[in-house]
Order: sequence, then structure tokens, then C-alpha cells
Amino acid sequence: MPAVSKGDGMRGLAVFISDIRNCKSKEAEIKRINKELANIRSKFKGDKALDGYSKKKYVCKLLFIFLLGHDIDFGHMEAVNLLSSNRYTEKQIGYLFISVLVNSNSELIRLINNAIKNDLASRNPTFMGLALHCIANVGSREMAEAFAGEIPKILVAGDTMDSVKQSAALCLLRLYRTSPDLVPMGDWTSRVVHLLNDQHLGVVTAATSLITTLAQKNPEEFKTSVSLAVSRLSRIVTSASTDLQDYTYYFVPAPWLSVKLLRLLQCYPPPEDPAVRGRLTECLETVLNKAQEPPKSKKVQHSNAKNAVLFEAISLIIHHDSEPNLLVRACNQLGQFLQHRETNLRYLALESMCTLASSEFSHEAVKTHIETVINALKTERDVSVRQRAVDLLYAMCDRSNAQQIVAEMLSYLETADYSIREEIVLKVAILAEKYAVDYTWYVDTILNLIRIAGDYVSEEVWYRVIQIVINRDDVQGYAAKTVFEALQAPACHENLVKVGGYILGEFGNLIAGDPRSSPLIQFNLLHSKFHLCSVPTRALLLSTYIKFVNLFPEVKATIQDVLRSDSQLRNADVELQQRAVEYLRLSTVASTDILATVLEEMPPFPERESSILAKLKKKKGPNTVTDLEEAKRERSADVNGGPEPAPASAADLHTGRLRACAGRSRTRLSAHAPFGRGTLACEASVLSGLLCGKSVFRTFFPVQSTPSPSADLLGLGAAPPAPAGPPPSSGGLLVDVFSDSPSAVAPLAPGSEDNFARFVCKNNGVLFENQLLQIGLKSEFRQNLGRMFIFYGNKTSTQFLSFTPTLICSDDLQTNLSLQTKPVDPTVDGGAQVQQVVNIECVSDFTEAPVLNIQFRYGGTFQNVSVKLPITLNKFFQPTEMASQDFFQRWKQLSSPQQEVQNIFKAKHPMDTEITKAKIIGFGSALLEDVDPNPANFVGAGIIHTRTTQIGCLLRLEPNLQAQMYRLTLRTSKEAVSRRLCALLSEQF
Repeated sequence: MPAVSKGDGMRGLAVFISDIRNCKSKEAEIKRINKELANIRSKFKGDKALDGYSKKKYVCKLLFIFLLGHDIDFGHMEAVNLLSSNRYTEKQIGYLFISVLVNSNSELIRLINNAIKNDLASRNPTFMGLALHCIANVGSREMAEAFAGEIPKILVAGDTMDSVKQSAALCLLRLYRTSPDLVPMGDWTSRVVHLLNDQHLGVVTAATSLITTLAQKNPEEFKTSVSLAVSRLSRIVTSASTDLQDYTYYFVPAPWLSVKLLRLLQCYPPPEDPAVRGRLTECLETVLNKAQEPPKSKKVQHSNAKNAVLFEAISLIIHHDSEPNLLVRACNQLGQFLQHRETNLRYLALESMCTLASSEFSHEAVKTHIETVINALKTERDVSVRQRAVDLLYAMCDRSNAQQIVAEMLSYLETADYSIREEIVLKVAILAEKYAVDYTWYVDTILNLIRIAGDYVSEEVWYRVIQIVINRDDVQGYAAKTVFEALQAPACHENLVKVGGYILGEFGNLIAGDPRSSPLIQFNLLHSKFHLCSVPTRALLLSTYIKFVNLFPEVKATIQDVLRSDSQLRNADVELQQRAVEYLRLSTVASTDILATVLEEMPPFPERESSILAKLKKKKGPNTVTDLEEAKRERSADVNGGPEPAPASAADLHTGRLRACAGRSRTRLSAHAPFGRGTLACEASVLSGLLCGKSVFRTFFPVQSTPSPSADLLGLGAAPPAPAGPPPSSGGLLVDVFSDSPSAVAPLAPGSEDNFARFVCKNNGVLFENQLLQIGLKSEFRQNLGRMFIFYGNKTSTQFLSFTPTLICSDDLQTNLSLQTKPVDPTVDGGAQVQQVVNIECVSDFTEAPVLNIQFRYGGTFQNVSVKLPITLNKFFQPTEMASQDFFQRWKQLSSPQQEVQNIFKAKHPMDTEITKAKIIGFGSALLEDVDPNPANFVGAGIIHTRTTQIGCLLRLEPNLQAQMYRLTLRTSKEAVSRRLCALLSEQF
């Protein structure tokens, strides 16, 4: 860098800064700044022959004023003029001002780009460096468009100086991160890899950062970097601290470059070449050996640099997961850090060991540190370290140590920080279920969990207890006995009351033989908790009471008195009131056989994934310790893996299933208020049918191929069941599940045509929904233009990967309808929703509709869905008000045969006048009142707008109530438009 001359000291700037610092108040500072701004403005305006030094000084003052928090609205042009100076200091100040104050939308950006181009072409390394720094600092898309093609040439040119190569690599990295689509991938991509062999370690460091980012997106193009990275890493690791003097940091040779090379290697699997693989293994062994050597310095900088390389090497060992010796050595090395006095080292050691626990080679080695981890959980002062200790205990758990780990977690839970209690509860519930040899231990554990941390026990946890108890006959009696004893405590958490109410309602008869748990005692115990509970729990207990009527006839009168009390029949909550009325009526009128049928025991749940594990994954996010469950499947063949009882709806969990006497069809009583009133209305009809001896289930509960969203409230994120056979030709839930070709477009999803028809007269709503995906629309149209917002909702807790929605139009449609879409993020997180905007222009009248094809990967399986997008000709309708005389005059003018289309059709829906009016208005035309001589007819008028023409449209709808038929007549100036509008509108009635 050129030396700064004495004249560059800018005494005026120093005096101004001193004045600002000496101001006694904010007002004095503002007064001084305003005075200076006025002086600078007058100099810029009045003195056209300012020399470079003066411009630099005044621009520096403006920059300082801006950094103090004041707005600067002038001086930009003077800063741009400084860029053309041949003096380094003036050019430097110009670039500094532009980097800080000039935004990407500035009108000066073209002048700035020209100055940057001149500096890049000058081959002056100092000026090139300033220009590259400016591009990287601004990093706008405009600069990426202007220079993304030039910078790679500078980077790989043979005559480029090392300092410029460094700047070019980092500048290109910045542009790639902001605008990856503008950075060309060409011949330079293979040449930039060879920068790893450059003699200048600064160039290698910058190039490694660039290559790592590029390799993450394009691994195949940079695969050759693996051998070069191993070679360079080997030379660094085996060198002495005196060999790389300029890049040795506290006796550690090139630590930051070593870390970057190790991260680059984590983008790829273990090298296939035995020589390269052996050399890499030697490097990693050397790093582990150096960690055992006594420190060469007591300063913290030495240990930080040394440990940075060590932890990155361990991360690479874990990533490859192929060398048992290295994995065990890494585990032992981390074990030494578990009791280190540095908190950060303890945290990192626990975090890395969580990942090591998933490897079959190092799992046993991790388990040897269980006592140290438990001690850390009890004594550690930092909450983040305690949380990592919980994660590690969860990861190292298997059948041999499950009871010890669960007991320690429960013990810690009593004093755990509130921020991590819910997570610990979920992990205890998962481990207790997964590794339960004796399910009595599982029941004891979960009840103890509810006792200790009831407020943090989510619904998924106690739902899961119910499912397991129902599915295992050998534990039902013990569960009933244990929960009965737990309920006798003076203070019970409400979740325990829910579990007790459900289990005693189902299996209370198994302990009723003991005088200490007779039916009346069970009922009185539950009812003593009734008034302390929330409305949903009271609703569940009412369902338990009606089950008791069936199980224990001797308490029927007592329960009827409770149901008959004013506090129930006149309850302010409509849910509780309706339950009391219906259950009282059922217990009074129904015979013993009907009661036994309606209130029979719950059948086992189907086998499916645990919703607790799904919730924990959602809470922790992807790629966390919870994902170890997948990695441990191979190793844990001896534990309680296998399919788990499926989640069921809350209705299942509360009341059991109803059966029709004749057809034995199953349905459910609803359990709690939040699940809506519609179910209760159906229940009333079902109960009436049962009491009258009728089978009414097929009317109210038709067999459905897919459950509704509310029918699987416990299956949060559970994967849909695999299809039993190949999908039908018309397509299944997700069409073409056996094809893995992303280019294949699926047939239209079943039901999409019906949804399409519903959107002809509306713009907002749900277009498509299945077990995985929901597609919603929100649209607005004006004349020939429109905008549609498409919302893609992930209904699962698992990420959608490679999510790609595509609009498909036929050649004919492309000429008549212009569609512009904005891309969406290719990853949709579980439970998340992404939005896509479609800009629409009607060029000419059209008949077809575009097809929306969505392709993504869910759980490793390729999914493909196609639906018709409801962009129809009538969306470009503008309503037109017309008087009766004008309407009939225009009607007569459009009387030629090719201008009129008429359709007589049978009504598909009830012929309701208000609904008909709403549909005509929703169709887009104006509804003209008092125009037709017959007041029962409907008349409308409007104009279809396209880019080139406007097409007037008149319509007349004549209903025949006796025959349940309509006659629809449309007249427009174009036959194809009349035919299309008539077809669209006819489908609505």
C-alpha cells in the first residue's frame, strides 16, 4: 500500500472531530454539524475547481457525520468523482463513501460501475483491490450482473498478484451468496480448484472458503478438490511451527486454513482412492496425537487454535463414520474435555459426543462416560451445558442403561430449568416407551413424570399412555390399579385426572373386585376431582361416568343423580350441558344390550409412528440429536423398536366407539369442546337411531378413503400409511408414487375437477388437500390483469425437500394467457407454509386452464401432485350496470346464431334464489334487477377484458322450479367466448 504523505493528514477533519467531541450537549453537536454541512454544501456548489484533497476532506467529514447518525443527502457525486483520481487516498475515501452510503437503487450506480471497471482493467493491484472490496461490500444484484463474469477471470489469471487473488475469491464468494444464479459455472470452476496448490497460503485460505460454498451446491463439479485438500492438509499438519512462520498462530501452523480444509472435506464421503484415504487417516491421527501433547504455551490463544483444529477433525471423523479406531479415539479425547475447566470445551465435547453416540463403532465408547455426564447434569452451572448433557444421555440410552438414565432424568426434572423441562419430558416419555422391557415400569414412569412436571406434559404424552395401555392386555389391570392409587393424592395434576378418567372408564372393572377400589369408591374418587378441572377434562369425566353405568349397574342411580343435577343440565358451557342431557337420556332409555354395544371397550389402535417422537423432532428442528433415532435403528435391533401404536383422535381417547346394532359400523362419540359442534349434532341423531333400533351410520358417517384433518389429532407429523397396492389409473392421494422421475407430470389428483368448479365463482379458499399437503388460493383480478397468491402448507412435521411447483400450459394457452411466477424455497419445513405469487394477464380469450404440478420429496419418497389452477375466462369479467331499455337493445343487436349459446340442463343443487344471485355475481357479471319481465329470471351483463379487445356479454338464466331445470342463454360478440362462459356457468347450478 502506498505511503500516506504528510498532506494527507487532513487537519480540517481532525479539528472538526475535536469540535464534535468537545460539544457539551446534543444541541451544541447538532448546531456544529449543521454549520459544517452548510459550509460543505457551499464549497461543493460554489467552488467548481475543488482539488482532490479538498473533495476527500469534505467527503470524509460527510462520512463521519453519517456515522454519527445524521442523514446525508448530498456529496455522492463528489465521492464518485474521487474514484477517477490516481491518488490512493482519494480513491480509497471515494470507495469507502460509496460502500457505506450509496444503495443499489442509486442513479449513480452506472457511473460507479464504470469506475470499477476501469480500476479492474488497470492491472494496478492496489486499485483492483479497492474495486473488489467495494463490490463485495455493496454486493447488490446490479453489481453481480455487471462483474460476476469478470471476477473469475481475474481469479484464475496467471499474472494476478496474490493479494488481488485473495480479494477476488472473497468477492466472488460474496456475490455467489447473494446472487448464485448470476455467477457463471464454466471453465474457471475446474481451474479455481487448483488454487488449493497455490504457494501463497492467503490465496489458499480464501479459495478454500469459496470452494466449500460452491461444493455444497455443486459437489460433482468440485469433487477433484478432495485430493488437493488432503494433500494441502497433510503438509500443514506434518509441518513444524517454524515452517509456516507467517501463518503460525501461537505455535499452531495455519489453524484457520486447517479448519477450512476439514470443513471442505465434510462436503464429501470418504475418498475412494486408497492412497488419498490413507493419507487423510494419517492427518486425522496426527491431529489427535498432537492433542495429547503438552501445550507449548499457556496462553488461551494457543489452546483455542489447537482445539479448533481438533474439533473440526473430530467432526470430519464423525461425518465419515467409517474408521472404528478414529471414532473410538475421538470419543476418548472428548471424554477428557467433559471435566475441563473451560465451559466452552465441556459444551463442545457433549455436543460432539451426542453425534458419536449414533455410530455403531463408538456407541459403546460413549456409554463408558455415563457417570461423568450424569455428574455434569447435576453439578454444571451453565444451563446450555446441562441441556447438552440431557441430549447426550438421550443419545447414549439403550436397553442396558435405560432405567438408570430415565431415573436420572426424572430426578433432574424436579430442579430443571423451566426452558428445557418440556423437552426432558418428551425424551423421558420416548425412552420409557422405547426401552420398556416391563410395561409396568413404563406406566410407573409416566405417572411419576406427570406428578413431577404435569404442566409440561403435553397431550401427546398422555395420549400415548392410553394407546399403549389399550394395545397391551397384560398391563391394563396394573395401569388401572396404579392410576387409582395415584389419584388418591390430595393434589393431582389435571393430566393425571385425564389419564385416570380414561383408564378407569375402560378398565375399572379389573380392580372393582377389591373392596378398597369398589365401583362407588372409584366414582367418588374421580368425582372429587371434577370441580377442580377445566371444561375439556370435565367432558372426559362425564364420558367416564356413562361408561361406569355400563360397567357397574350398582352405581347407575348415583351417576344419574349427578347428571340430573342443575350444575350439569343447566351448565353454562354448552358442551357439558349437552353431554349431561344425552348421557342421562341414554342411561334412562337404553336397554342393557344397547348400552353394552354403544359403550363397548376400545379396540386396539393400528400400528404407526409415535407422535411424541414427531413432536420432539419438530421442537428440536432438523439435523439435531433427535434424528439419532433413525441412525440407531440398525444398532437397536434388540430394543422395543418396530411399529408403535398409532395415534387416534381425541374422540377415540375419550369415549370408545359406537356400533350400529345391525351393521356393526363403528363411529365415535366426541369428547371435548374444542373439537366442534358438528360431531355432537351427528351423535344426537345416531343415539336416536340406536334407541329406535335403526341403523343410521351410513348416512352420517360414510366410509372415507382418507381421514379428515381432525380425525388424527394425535398423529402429528406421522407419515401416511403406505398404499397396499399400485395406485389406480386415475391417480391416488399422491399420484405416481412409484415413479422417481422429476420430469414426469402426474395426472390430475382425484377431486381436483370438483374443486376447480367451485372456484369458478370464488377467488379464495382451499384448492387441494391431502394427508401431506394443503394448497390454498387468494386471487384478485382487475380488467385483463390478475394476481394469485398460492399457499403451500406442509401438514406434516417432516421437511419437504426439492419442493418445485410448476405451471404447465399448452401451446395454445401460452399464446392467450401470460403467466409469471416467482420461485419458492425448495425446502418447506414441517408445519410451515410458503407463498408463491403468480402474475396473470389475459392476452386473448381462452378455453383451457393451466395445470399446477408440485413435485417434492417426503421422507425420501418422490411425490407428484397435479391440480387444475382456477384461472378461467370469467375471472376477467368487469360487471356493467344497464337499464332495461339498454339491455334489450343490446340483446337484439347480438341476435345472430354465432353470437348466442343456450343450454338447458337439470339442476344439480337446490334451486335457492339467494344462492343463485350470489353465484352470478361471483361469476363476475353485474346482476340486473327489474330488467326481465319475469321476476323469477336472472339477468346479468359485463365485459370480458383482454389485452387487445373488450368483449361485451349478456346472460339470462330462467329457472323452472317444477321441472327442477334451468335454461341459460349467453350472447357475446364472439362465439367461442359465449360457448366457454355458458359451459362454466352451467356447472354452477
